Amino acid sequence: MTSNKSLSPGILTIVVMVLVIVADQALKLWVKTHMAIGDEIHVSGDWFILHFTENPGMAFGMKFWGIYGKLVLSVFRLVAIGAIGWLLHRLVKRGVATGMAVGIGLVLAGAVGNMIDSAFYGLLFDSGTIYNSDLGYWMAYDGVSQYGGGYAGFLQGCVVDMFYFPIIDTTLPNWVPIWGGEHFVFFRPVFNLADAAITCGVIYLLLFERKSFQALESKA
Repeated sequence: MTSNKSLSPGILTIVVMVLVIVADQALKLWVKTHMAIGDEIHVSGDWFILHFTENPGMAFGMKFWGIYGKLVLSVFRLVAIGAIGWLLHRLVKRGVATGMAVGIGLVLAGAVGNMIDSAFYGLLFDSGTIYNSDLGYWMAYDGVSQYGGGYAGFLQGCVVDMFYFPIIDTTLPNWVPIWGGEHFVFFRPVFNLADAAITCGVIYLLLFERKSFQALESKA
């Protein structure tokens, strides 16, 4: 009985992770091969939009340090994936609660999803966002990508982002300090399903599994 209970969180977590990774990659591959950079599909009015962009940096479109920053980030992601995977394996073996296992699994699945883009998309597709060292910035491309050819080396591919939720799109009143009269959009960052999985996993763990973490620390 004890063995079966300890396996349940692990099995459920694996199922959730596989579903997240498969759905994330299926959507990214479709967007990459059917949309050009900047193309948009309005899923629901003007507040839920598929807006294709490529992110050479961190989650939600952040960038830093050019191609060297990209390589450092890719290596960091690999290390983080290994560490989170090891932690999840240890916790499941110790009989951790299902909620905690799934929450950590969401974070791990999101990290793996974005790592796949970074590691292999540069090798898989004929075009993508690349860093121009002479000009010092990332350059987009024209047209729709096709499979084959390769536009960058291993760990140098860009992450595909597409979810855009400009729920508030307005001009701030003139009486607002500093930003009065300026165009304001919320939520501005463009992200993907992997980013969403990481964010949801972290928020869930912080809100609902703090006692589980404290219990584990007391047993350590």
